[in-house]
Amino acid sequence: MSTSDATPVASSSDAHPRFAEALQELGLQVEVRRFPDATRTAVEAAAAIGCDLSQIVKSLIFEADGVPVLVLMDGSSRVDVELVRSELGAGKVGRARADLVRETTGYAIGGVPPFGHRTKTRVLADRGLLAHEVVWAAAGHPHAVFRLDPATLIELAGGTLVDVRERTA
Repeated sequence: MSTSDATPVASSSDAHPRFAEALQELGLQVEVRRFPDATRTAVEAAAAIGCDLSQIVKSLIFEADGVPVLVLMDGSSRVDVELVRSELGAGKVGRARADLVRETTGYAIGGVPPFGHRTKTRVLADRGLLAHEVVWAAAGHPHAVFRLDPATLIELAGGTLVDVRERTA
C-alpha cells in the first residue's frame, strides 16, 4: 500500500462516521475535505477540488441478476453496462435503486465511498483510474471527499481491474 498521499485527517467529523471508522480500521490517515456545497456529482466535486474531472472516482452500484456490484469509474467516463454484464457473466445488469444503494453501502447516492460499506460487495474498478497519480472519492456524504493514489484505493476496495468504460464513437 502506498502512503505517498496519506496525510493527517483534517477532522474526523469531515467524513461520514462509518467511513471514518473504516479508515481507522485500515490504519489509513487521509486528508478529508469538506465543502459547504454538495459535491454530489463528479462535475461538482472536480470544480470544488480544482482537479480534472477524470480524477474523480464515481462509486456506482449496479444490480447484476439481482445482486449488487460496485463499479469504480473515473468522473469523465460512463460505465458500459454491456461490458459489466459480460465481465460478470450476468444475464441482466442495471443501475441500482436508491434504496438498494443505501441498504448495500450504508450511504446515500452522491456520497458513496469506494470502501467502508455496510456489506461486502463485488467491486469492478475501471483500469482508466490508474492513469492518475492521485484520485478523489466521496468520504461518505455529498459534502466530503478524500484523495488517495488509485492503486491503493482499488486495493482497499477489493476491486478487480477491468475495462468497462463506455467508448465514444
